[in-house]
Amino acid sequence: MHFFSAESRKLNVYIKKLFLFIHWLLNEDLRKMNQNEIKALISLLDDEDHEVSQHVEGKILSLGGNVIPFLETEWGESFNPIVQRKIEELIHELQLSIMIDRLQAWKNGGGLDLLEGLWIIATYHYPDLSMEKLKTTVEQLYYDIWIQFQEVMNPVDQIKRINSIFFGVMNFAANTKNFHSPSNSMINVVLESKRGNPITLCVIYLLIARKLGMPVYGVNLPNLFVLTYKSEKTQFYINVFNRGIIFSKTDIDHYIAQLNIKPKDIFYQPCTNLEIVQRVLRNLILSYEKTSEQDKIREIEKILKSTLDDMGEN
Repeated sequence: MHFFSAESRKLNVYIKKLFLFIHWLLNEDLRKMNQNEIKALISLLDDEDHEVSQHVEGKILSLGGNVIPFLETEWGESFNPIVQRKIEELIHELQLSIMIDRLQAWKNGGGLDLLEGLWIIATYHYPDLSMEKLKTTVEQLYYDIWIQFQEVMNPVDQIKRINSIFFGVMNFAANTKNFHSPSNSMINVVLESKRGNPITLCVIYLLIARKLGMPVYGVNLPNLFVLTYKSEKTQFYINVFNRGIIFSKTDIDHYIAQLNIKPKDIFYQPCTNLEIVQRVLRNLILSYEKTSEQDKIREIEKILKSTLDDMGEN
């Protein structure tokens, strides 16, 4: 004989979940929760009461990035597709928050390490990406060029020597077949595939040139990111997307005239690391616009906004 109906058992489960929910709602110091307490909180994610599940999600998010390993474990142990989906969404939201915090800290620290800025962007797709692995890869590229580099060369010949190795032996090239692919903005992918868009190829080239002690900087041309070699005596430009071809200020004048836009100083002079990172983010937005991925567009716009000054920069 069954003393409890299915409805009664369902009610008991609901009461138990409600009790847990009230317990966590009253818990002010969430960061001191242990693994079992977090596990119990996660069990409330599939609550039929939307308000309850929303509060639970908010509580989990308030725990910060340290809760991600627990969420990943619970995802693997869960057989409930609803809970798994909600865990995936929570992990993504937490990772996005971590990325924004890192980028703001990088900016507030002066944005000194360009590779770090590109690494932070790449964690949008690859949250477990190792910064040390990127450093090692770039260091090896630098070494392979350094052993064939001669400081006694004039600047133009130095760039030509880099070009012969970077585009020849190393086989870096423009990704013209999939120009708008988001992968072109992920420096780890470009380092591995040797194919990228103008700005990621320029960043890798620039990082190597800087390690060689060369005064090479980024330049924000309309529709095309290029580099400039600028010293007290010499300035010329490098189109890395076109196999490192060297050009002059006059060439930029003609380019700007063809676009029928008014010349600006930023089209000729070095830009900052922060401006490079912001342009990479704008490229990502354009990539997602091509594929109509509205959620990703909103997220990257949020990330970009976090790097802009409070004075209306856009």
